Amino acid sequence: MYDKTVRRRRAVLGLLVVSSLILLTAYFGESGGGALRGVQRGTSEVLNPVQEGASRALKPVRDLFGWFGATVAAKGKVEDLSAERDRLRGELARQDNATFENARMAKLLETSGALGLGDYGPKTGRVIFQSPTVWYATIRVDKGSKDGVAVGHPVMNEQALIGRVTAVFRGAAQVTLLTDTTASVSARAGRRNVFGLVEPVGAGNPNDLLLRHVPPGARLNPGDRVVTRGTLSDSDRLPSLYPRGLPIGVISRIENEGTDTQEVHLRPHADMRSLEFVQILTRPQGIDG
Repeated sequence: MYDKTVRRRRAVLGLLVVSSLILLTAYFGESGGGALRGVQRGTSEVLNPVQEGASRALKPVRDLFGWFGATVAAKGKVEDLSAERDRLRGELARQDNATFENARMAKLLETSGALGLGDYGPKTGRVIFQSPTVWYATIRVDKGSKDGVAVGHPVMNEQALIGRVTAVFRGAAQVTLLTDTTASVSARAGRRNVFGLVEPVGAGNPNDLLLRHVPPGARLNPGDRVVTRGTLSDSDRLPSLYPRGLPIGVISRIENEGTDTQEVHLRPHADMRSLEFVQILTRPQGIDG
């Protein structure tokens, strides 16, 4: 039974092949107006409307697939462009930060050179922590005992004196700022070198300091510069902790002038809320008087 089926299929296949060869031979051998070509034209005329209708019916489907393909490709391009945008933004931010830091570092070194601080062993450090309190009374820098830093060393930024070292670790140090309630610096003000002590205002305003213990009748005016006094100790005659003439600030106003309750306010040169780099003077010459 199986062999008969196979032979029948082979016979049908052979018949189809022979018929195809006869038709092809006749098609290519006849003229343009032959019967076979007429059948072809008739078939085309019948099938063309069907094909056109099917094409129109399927066009929305093709368009839909095309839209999906275009959308996926566009989404990929958007993601690539977004990634490139984010990369460029990050690179620009790093460049801006580097430019900003380089400018502040250059200013710090310029100030150090202008004030002649080279003999005081300045060590440049970066601020790694700032007190979260409203007064920003302390900061921490990345220089410590291994760098020669010790308690009591004065600290400058690129503008002026900002405070002194009050705690030291191997790789870091805590600096108490002039705005801290415990801070006090011997100072002189104006062209007549009026002496006094720079201390914080009780409210802890980082933009306001007081020049206290000014002699009665001292002649001071808003705009007068205030610098470190650089005094000598009356007991051991050692030089002051602070070198003479370090800038602190400028007198902003005088309240109750000429009275026993007068208050001399000064605005510090340094912005205590924006400290990036500092210099610690690691070879101080004595104790502040």
